[in-house]
Amino acid sequence: MQTTDVISITDAGDLPGLLRCRAARTPRAVAYRQYEESSNSWRSYTWKEIDQEVGRWRAALSTAGLERGDRVALMLRNSVEWVLFEQAALSLGLVVVPIYNRDAPGNAAFILGNSGSRLLLTGESKQWPNISQHRDLFPDLETVITLDRALEAEQNVTALYVKDWLSEKASVQPVRNAPDDLATICYTSGTTGRPKGVMLSHRNILSNAEAIVSTVPAYREDVFLSFLPLSHMLERTGGYIYPMLSGSEVVFARSVETVGEDLKQIRPTVLISVPRMFERAYARIELALAKKGKLAQHLFELAKQVGWNRFERMQGRRHRADLRQRILWPILRILVVNKILGQLGGRLRMTISGGGRLDEQIAKCFLGFGLPLLQGYGLTESSPCVSSNVEQDNLPDSVGRPLPGVKVKLGENNELLVGGPGVMLGYWQRPDATAKTFDAEGWLRTGDIAEFVDGRIFIRGRIKDILVTSTGEKVPRADLESAITRDPLFEQVVVVGEGKPYLTTLIVLQREAWTRLAAELGLDANSPTALASSEAKKAALKRIATLLQEFPSYARVRDVYLTLDPWTVENGLLTATQKLRHARILERFEDVIGRLYAGHERRPQPEKETA
Repeated sequence: MQTTDVISITDAGDLPGLLRCRAARTPRAVAYRQYEESSNSWRSYTWKEIDQEVGRWRAALSTAGLERGDRVALMLRNSVEWVLFEQAALSLGLVVVPIYNRDAPGNAAFILGNSGSRLLLTGESKQWPNISQHRDLFPDLETVITLDRALEAEQNVTALYVKDWLSEKASVQPVRNAPDDLATICYTSGTTGRPKGVMLSHRNILSNAEAIVSTVPAYREDVFLSFLPLSHMLERTGGYIYPMLSGSEVVFARSVETVGEDLKQIRPTVLISVPRMFERAYARIELALAKKGKLAQHLFELAKQVGWNRFERMQGRRHRADLRQRILWPILRILVVNKILGQLGGRLRMTISGGGRLDEQIAKCFLGFGLPLLQGYGLTESSPCVSSNVEQDNLPDSVGRPLPGVKVKLGENNELLVGGPGVMLGYWQRPDATAKTFDAEGWLRTGDIAEFVDGRIFIRGRIKDILVTSTGEKVPRADLESAITRDPLFEQVVVVGEGKPYLTTLIVLQREAWTRLAAELGLDANSPTALASSEAKKAALKRIATLLQEFPSYARVRDVYLTLDPWTVENGLLTATQKLRHARILERFEDVIGRLYAGHERRPQPEKETA
């Protein structure tokens, strides 16, 4: 039995009004669960308890000398405290500025300063000393509150421990926000240059969540597992406001590192993720199969083929299965499919992938295995969702049809343009950037190349992701990188070639797969020189050539740099949603790239296949 219980955004009025409506409608239902280390157990919070706690946080915030419209920042992992702080701040007419909890101190300092935030809530007191080293960048900050322990007082900054700061009683009444009042400044991931502050109103976020729930319904019985950062709009709207509209329960994962175990413990029914999670899961499957041998690999490939044919029949795009497939599927489900889906908890009824393009072959594999994987499209500037596939009309190489109320059209160079109530107010204190992001008619320019077929949107690449070599050839970088990472040996890939005579790559190898390859090549996997050896480079280039054989000859990779050191959020080379910061990677590896192109007439080539 699935209970539909959606709150109208008209009734909600604003974001804190939505919580009050939900608490009034289902006060005793579980709203959130999170792991409490003190008791070594999962603690549940009802909607009524959340609403009451928000009152205490609101009363505490009201003593900070803040005025309506002031910015307040939070730098926390996903948690109940994240929700309490934001809801309390919004109910006072304050503007919330989320910062990714693992962001580099310099980036966090930039966001604090650019937004003019006057108060910061941080989950870990150890973060503050590193951020405070950049104190000159954020002179407006007056108060720092920590969740774990008290900080030492600093000049011009009031340091408070949350347990001492919180009020005993909810004595302050909430204010009412107008729909178009600024609710949050959400900073873009900043794959190139400094992040820009996207200004989103209460109407922006509520209308987008309502459009999602009307297209992809969620129910009171649903359980979401939240692990993408709430500082990113995909999780904020999709994993927080969307389930609040529908009355679903949200469980906060203990950490990104424990998501695999949390999936098996919590057994969620809804999961919102990014392509990188599915790519890593697929790579782990292939690595495990390599250890099991040829029979296991054959069964996996057979399950993919039969499963995809079965999915296509269920979508009405293929005729009935032949007798062989009908016999094979129950066997393959037991031998292959159930074991893989069991790693995801075993009861997912909906999985949403957004924040980037998922490789079509990986999507087909999971869909064929019965994982209800829906790909969508969006961007921070549209609150974020623009389109989505739905269960009964699911074409994995598209990003579905536009959500209700969302308008789309193609502009110059087939750039996807977006309009509707979810489109941002603009960039914070960046009128120049705002003007460039909207066309003359007020449409939001996405920077993505798109095609419309039968009402569906197909993303064909990013305008800035087209590399133009010195010979004038245009190369779709993202397509090449996606194809190369299908091999589990290649963990992270950046294709280089803008203005160059040929293409090269920078590649982070998967350590276990590298150890096995090194042994095959007679190399010491732990030797610092092994990765740079001609044997390793030739083996990598040979595998890359196989992966890129469907591309034109000018899109072939001629040289490669291999490393085992991953690109992470902490070293500034990855965004919070696992996107590569190409510009920063190219800058960091400038000397390496120079060597790849030095004396390019002697470029290494992949070995030819012998007959």
